[in-house]
Amino acid sequence: MSTSVLEEPEVLALAREAAQAAGLPFAGSLTPREAWILVQAGRAVLVDVRSAEERHFVGHVPGSLHVAWATGTALNRNPRFAKELDARVGAKSGNELPVLLLCRSGKRSALAAEAATKAGLVNVFNVQEGFEGDSDDHQQRGHFNGWRFHSLPWVQD
Repeated sequence: MSTSVLEEPEVLALAREAAQAAGLPFAGSLTPREAWILVQAGRAVLVDVRSAEERHFVGHVPGSLHVAWATGTALNRNPRFAKELDARVGAKSGNELPVLLLCRSGKRSALAAEAATKAGLVNVFNVQEGFEGDSDDHQQRGHFNGWRFHSLPWVQD
């Protein structure tokens, strides 16, 4: 689907409808391109839920906020995730803008979106495909989907 700034509300409405039809426990899912258009237009807040190490060594989206879903090399679940997310996005958007969660492949961010929704944040969306995308047959990422695959903006420390 081609997305322009004029279609922003439609993108979110379609994501909500698809989420309801699929029984997703959060507001919905967006493609990386849809997410970037919303963020770039100031119509959403992008939150990277990967570990600090992933952001540092693999790269991140400029201007994205960071609230780790899991931390450390063992990726232990952050028990304060929902509270930290609420504190970060509330300060950034007054809890009015949609919150778009991004991880490596879209799986952890979906779990994080579910947890955030259960904690009372109702305008939370998952970014499908994640930053690096899914693994291919050779267990490598970035070859057919993901934020970087789509040549969307990112930087590396």
